[in-house]
Amino acid sequence: MPVSAEKPAYEVPALARAHALLSRLAERGAPMRAAELARDSGMPRSSLYLLLETLEARRWIERAGDGYVIGLTLLSLGSAYLRHDNLEPAFRDAAADFVARHNEVMQLAMLDGADVAYLAREDARRPVRLVTDPGSRLPAHACALGKALLASLSDAEVLARLPSPLPAITDRTITDPARLLAELATARRTGFALDLEEVSAGLTCYAAYVGRTPLGRRVAVSTSLPADRLDPRHADAVRAGLIAAARQIALRATAEEPPAP
Repeated sequence: MPVSAEKPAYEVPALARAHALLSRLAERGAPMRAAELARDSGMPRSSLYLLLETLEARRWIERAGDGYVIGLTLLSLGSAYLRHDNLEPAFRDAAADFVARHNEVMQLAMLDGADVAYLAREDARRPVRLVTDPGSRLPAHACALGKALLASLSDAEVLARLPSPLPAITDRTITDPARLLAELATARRTGFALDLEEVSAGLTCYAAYVGRTPLGRRVAVSTSLPADRLDPRHADAVRAGLIAAARQIALRATAEEPPAP
């Protein structure tokens, strides 16, 4: 899902073109040939090849067969994002405890506009089918993480932030604003949010708000349970463990009081 942003009044054209190329490669998720990039970007071939050579020399992109993919340097630069605010060690420690106790995946995400941006994931020993690798994005209204994050805002702030109409990902995605606000009220009261197959069929997800980091990022954690592991006792234990993990992270990496247990 592309990141939306207003075009600044003044910008450096070369950087804007590089950003467009890198974004296209990231969206594609597979090698793209120079001819495809030229067609998509509309850039003159001479300018495109010079830009590709510059990016490749710095390993922002790399060759894969007869095409290009995102390079190792971008991975290194991107991973530095988690080192701000002490988020990475705080998440890893809490997630390791959670996975050891419950054997379920844990994910970390932040609120970015009307989207959730996934930052990190700690996998369990047993697999779960997810569509949310670190770096991916989902509409905040559609997923448990997004609801936990939106619940930290007022209703007026939520409505001002989200698009209209609300898009559906599955036939269970909540697209009625009034119903969404009711779910956010429940999340504030219970300390966790949930989505019932609203992003992926067969998956129920729970999320708990962590807080705002010193840099102002609103972050939350989540876990996902397939239908065959959704027995009430296990689900209750997982929800309680998730809320405890959110509080553990909040104590180390946020600039506000952690959520009550």
